[in-house]
Amino acid sequence: MLHPQCLDFKPPFRPRKELEFCIMYKEFGCCDYQKDQELMSKYYQIMDHFDYSGYASCAGFIFDLLCQECSPYAAHLFDAEDPSTPVRTIPGLCSEYCFQFWNKCSFTIPFLSGDPYIANFRENQTSLCHYLEIQDKDYCYPHLLSNQQLTQNLGGIQVNSDGCLQLCLEEVANGLQNPLAMVHANDGTHRFFVAEQVGLVWTYLPDRSKLERPFLNITQAVLTSSWEGDERGFLGLAFHPKYKYNGKLYVYYSVEVGFDERIRISEFHVSANDMNEVDHTSERVILEIDEPASNHNGGQLLFADDGYLYIFTGDGGMAGDPFGKYGNAQNKSALLGKVLRIDVDDNQRGPLYRIPPDNPFIHEQGARPEVYAYGVRNMWRCSVDRGDPWTKNGKGRIFCGDVGQNKFEEVDIIEKGRNYGWRAKEGFSCYDKKLCANRSLDDVLPVYAYPHKMGKSVTGGYVYRGCEYPNLNGIYIFGDFMSGRLMSLQEDKKTGNWKYNEICMGMGLTCAFPGLINNYHQYIISFAEDESGELYFMSTAIPSATSPSGVVYKVIDPSRRAPPRQCHYDPLPVRVKSNLIKFVPQETLVGIDLPNDNFEPQSTESYRWHQELSDHRGDIGAGLITPVPATGTSKPTKNSRRKGRRRKNKSKLESAPHIQKGAVRLVGDTRSDRGRVEIYINGEWGTVCDDLWTLVNARVVCRQLGFQHALKAAKNSEFGEGKDLILLDDVQCVGTESSLLDCRHAGVGTHNCAHYEDAGV
Repeated sequence: MLHPQCLDFKPPFRPRKELEFCIMYKEFGCCDYQKDQELMSKYYQIMDHFDYSGYASCAGFIFDLLCQECSPYAAHLFDAEDPSTPVRTIPGLCSEYCFQFWNKCSFTIPFLSGDPYIANFRENQTSLCHYLEIQDKDYCYPHLLSNQQLTQNLGGIQVNSDGCLQLCLEEVANGLQNPLAMVHANDGTHRFFVAEQVGLVWTYLPDRSKLERPFLNITQAVLTSSWEGDERGFLGLAFHPKYKYNGKLYVYYSVEVGFDERIRISEFHVSANDMNEVDHTSERVILEIDEPASNHNGGQLLFADDGYLYIFTGDGGMAGDPFGKYGNAQNKSALLGKVLRIDVDDNQRGPLYRIPPDNPFIHEQGARPEVYAYGVRNMWRCSVDRGDPWTKNGKGRIFCGDVGQNKFEEVDIIEKGRNYGWRAKEGFSCYDKKLCANRSLDDVLPVYAYPHKMGKSVTGGYVYRGCEYPNLNGIYIFGDFMSGRLMSLQEDKKTGNWKYNEICMGMGLTCAFPGLINNYHQYIISFAEDESGELYFMSTAIPSATSPSGVVYKVIDPSRRAPPRQCHYDPLPVRVKSNLIKFVPQETLVGIDLPNDNFEPQSTESYRWHQELSDHRGDIGAGLITPVPATGTSKPTKNSRRKGRRRKNKSKLESAPHIQKGAVRLVGDTRSDRGRVEIYINGEWGTVCDDLWTLVNARVVCRQLGFQHALKAAKNSEFGEGKDLILLDDVQCVGTESSLLDCRHAGVGTHNCAHYEDAGV
């Protein structure tokens, strides 16, 4: 993968103002207008030392060498990929170009560089050009200009051979207990507030330090438990659009009243004495709805562009919406399975909320006037599109992920008065065939739906409208809670259709920037936007309300950023009365080890990181703890990854008496560091069949085999289908186990999958 990077260790950009000097990089590179002017000034200062002959011979060379600071590969040319080492003063040159430069213009070297080692080599062509050479010939100047692998799609989002967008992450917060909402107050302070399922909301400042005292603490009132997958708890938080002036915010949480479970929507005010703490005595219950079951509790609150409060409720729980003749979702006299819209302005006296006059069913007999849309199952995470920063196209659209039943997950755009189909339909298919055949259904289809082999619980996201990563503008980014899959949709403006691309974490050098990582915890709980429109998501390693394994990640495009200073903002000051907890990142980049060696001037060659990694992996692979079979299945083509088309040859080491229970081997590829995972249990080898196979599980396997890192959790029989036994399914590792048998799983030999779902690493 190509790895464009500037001398400030960040991705390149398109200059806001057209360059006048280094014009070859006016479309995309590492110089803004100010830097371009500095280089032009330096150029004329150098050229003033030469007569006409020197000018005629060397002007082109001096121009080329100075302008490489503007190259999108400046970090590679100047050996600056590692922030801990000094930057070259002259870019890395291809040998033949260096020889030409030396023959014609060696006398210009003192004006270009004050490096004493270059000065020592100045009189010796061979020594100088060896010193200026970089080991990775792909990146030497000027060859990199004609290297199609480096120039193709330069500046666009990097996409691998499977069409997967290569993005990176930045860790923002950690140690959270099921963080399921992150919101901002839109008050100019650029604080963000992270809500935990147990009923705590924490304040974070723009420097990512956390206030020791919580913003809100209603843990005594919130109904939840430590059970993994419990859907009850503190579920939603929204600040009033005029919070800066009225201090009002709204929360959505589960409560127990007597023997009944309910969802409660309450209004709070910020404390008059502390802008970072809610006045807990100010709670006013706006709305309560009985919940017939403990699941499908909805949980989204948001204010749309019309200023009204939108409430997204679940269908009441159990399975198949069994309540009444048509279910809650199709019953407009019930508040469950709905999108509700209410007016909470000017509610200091009189009713706590009013009905907006254009709500669609206020004149329909028997319908609740709060209903804005219906036919939803359990919408989990919705967002309002800010619109294109320049054209405002798309502004105000409400996107939601609606969790499916048995087969499909869907993404919807919410419109007034529309029926979203549940329980008649699930995704694009019929669920209740009798209801589905009813011509009066008049339902709106989702913009996208995906089957359960891709994931089993959608987490709605956001359309990216931030400033920092222009390539992402207009892309809807969302995920799946169960599979941990990150996904994207982009609208075709001409047809109105939505194009799907999976999102993968960048491998190799793609995310090799300071502070970036390329891995995350599996269970994607929620997405978020900060005050400036940048995109985040929250996930956890253990989906329990009491597990402090939750992390907030910022989404990063490593291929292109906005020009310097374009996205600058000055947060309003925050008066802090609590102690501050400094943020300490815990996550690390996987798949590559960037060096931190001290600079040694006798060798200025840059490391070839991918070769070093390859050598390193080869050294480890030579001493595998568990033996890898000499033969196995080859990697199948995409068309062969289907049930019933199995490869025949499989190694049989069952007769080896020394193999320990739980030992693993990799099958299906000639290389020793990848393959289908097979495990040895009770004297037999068998596969691990798991459509929810995760990188955490893969790490356990790789560590067991003696490898330091797991680069990928391969799914859907990427390394061929096994034969005969399936020994493990639904494996859930924490990451510290010594073998897969120590992880949670469905039981040895217990599974509900087939070999087309065989897992690998």
